[in-house]
Amino acid sequence: MTAMHAAPTPSSPTLRFIRRGEIVSLVNVAPSRTLLQVLREDLGCTGTKEGCAEGDCGACTVVVGEAEGGRIRLRAVNSCIKLAHSLNGLALWTVEDLAAKDGTLHPAQQAMVDCHGSQCGFCTPGFVMSLFALYQAPTLPTASGSLPLAGALRLRPGEAGSAAPTGESGALRPSAKRNPITRAMAQEALSGNLCRCTGYQPILKAAQAMAALPPVAIDETRSLQKMDLLTPVFADFQPDSAYKLPRTLAQLLALRAADTEAQLVAGCTDVGLWVTKQQREFERVIDLSRVAELRRIEEHPQHVAFGAAVTLADAYAALVRDRPQLQAFAARFAGLPVRNAGTLGGNVANGSPIGDSMPQLIALRASLVLMSLRGHRELAIEDFYTGYRQTLLAADEVLAWIRVPKADPQASDPGLQIYKISKRFDDDSSAVCLAIDVQLDDGRVGRVSIGVGGVAATPVRARQTEAALLGQPWTEATLRHAITALRAEFTPLSDMRASSAYRREVLGNLLQRYWLESEGMQQINLQSFSLPDSV
Repeated sequence: MTAMHAAPTPSSPTLRFIRRGEIVSLVNVAPSRTLLQVLREDLGCTGTKEGCAEGDCGACTVVVGEAEGGRIRLRAVNSCIKLAHSLNGLALWTVEDLAAKDGTLHPAQQAMVDCHGSQCGFCTPGFVMSLFALYQAPTLPTASGSLPLAGALRLRPGEAGSAAPTGESGALRPSAKRNPITRAMAQEALSGNLCRCTGYQPILKAAQAMAALPPVAIDETRSLQKMDLLTPVFADFQPDSAYKLPRTLAQLLALRAADTEAQLVAGCTDVGLWVTKQQREFERVIDLSRVAELRRIEEHPQHVAFGAAVTLADAYAALVRDRPQLQAFAARFAGLPVRNAGTLGGNVANGSPIGDSMPQLIALRASLVLMSLRGHRELAIEDFYTGYRQTLLAADEVLAWIRVPKADPQASDPGLQIYKISKRFDDDSSAVCLAIDVQLDDGRVGRVSIGVGGVAATPVRARQTEAALLGQPWTEATLRHAITALRAEFTPLSDMRASSAYRREVLGNLLQRYWLESEGMQQINLQSFSLPDSV
C-alpha cells in the first residue's frame, strides 16, 4: 500500500485568468481565498456584491468562460463560494465588463434600466450577470432538460454570434439577432438571484425585453487566443503548488496518495461555506474539476457513467434526457449558478443528509466507483454512508464515477417520481426529499426502490417501506400500510428547516401524493401550473 502522509506546506501559487481580453496575474493568492475576495479586495471590482456569502442570494454572480472544443462555454456562478484559484486559465466577466468603451450599456443592463428592474440596487449586479449569461445563449438546453441554459455559449469563431477582436479592451460587439426569451427562460436563468425589494416582475420583463435590443456578443476570438497562451502554464499539475489542478486521473490519484490531508474540492459549493461561514483555511487544496476523465458522461448499453467532476447542470440534463419526468426536480436543485459550479460527485461525496442528489440516485439504484493507486472498488450508493458526513472513502481514495442504470423502456407505471419540500421553492435546501420508483407486475408491486433525504444522519434507503410494498397489490389499502411503515421507519431530527413530527407527516403525505398521481390526479402538482408570458 502506498504510504500516506501530509505534504509540507508549499507556497501560494500565482493566479492567472482572462478578463477584458487580457491576462490578469496575481501573486501569492492563498488557496482558501474566494473569487469574490480577490475581485473586491485585490482588483477593486466592488460592483460584485457580497450578500449571503453562501451562494443563496446571487448578489455576487459573475460569468466564467471555459474553452471547450474550440468554443467558449459561459456559466453564471457565485463568486462568494468559488475559490479564486479554480479560475486559473479561464475567462471572467463581472458587471464592470459589460458596457462598451463609449459607455453604451449591454442589453442586459439597458433592459433593467428601461423596465425599472432595479430598486435598492444591491442585488442588481448579480441579476445583470445572470441576464448576461442568458442573453449570450438563449436557445440551448438547460440543466432541467428543456428550458434554455443560462450561461452556456457554444459558438465557433466565425459563426453567427461570434465576434472578431475589437481592440485591447476585448469589448463587446454586435452579433446575429437573438431568439425571443420567454418568461420560463427568464425564471430559470434567475433562479439563483433573490431580490430584496420583491422586484421580480420588472426584472422578468427586463429579461424578455433585452432580446429585442441591438444584439451584442462577446469577443470570443480574443479570449480563446489568450487562453491558448495560458494553456502551457497549466499543462503540468504543479506538484509543489499549494493549490493543485491535476489534468488527468493518474495525476489526481498520485497527488491524493502523496497528500491525504489536502482538501479535495470540485465545484466548491459546499466547501466554500466552510471558508465563508466557518472561517476555515486550507494550507493545501487538490482541485479535481479539471481532470479530463472525470468531466465525461459516458453512455453504456445498460447504464450512464458520470465522472465525479461533471457539473450538476450537465449531469441533470443527461438524467432528464433519459427520464423526462425528472425535469421539474432538476430545476429545483438549487439555483442555476450553483448547478453550473457544483458537481454530482461533490454532492455525493459530501454526504449531507439534505443533499438532493442522493435520494434520487438511491431510487435509481446507482453505484459508486472509488479509485486509488491501489485499484478501484464499486458499491451501492446507500452503502457508502456510515454517519453524518462520514463515508467509506479511504484516505487515499477519490470518488471517480457514479453509475446510473438507464431507464427500462419496458418498465411499467407508476414509475419514478421525486418530491422536494423546502421553505422556498427556488434555490433552497430540502427539509424532506423523497424519491420513489415503483414498477408493477400484473397489478402487484414487482419492483420498488425508495430514497429519502432529511430524515436521518445520512441519505437513506427506505428498506422497511419497500418490503411493505413489494409483492403487494397496487391498491389504496397497500399504500396506507406503506405510509404507516414509512412514517415509523425514521426518527428525524428537529432543526431550523422542520420539526421531526412535520417530517414524518410529510413523508406519508408524499407517498399518498405519489399514489394519487399514479391514479391520474394531476391538479395537486405545481408542474401543471404556469404563468403566461404576458403576466
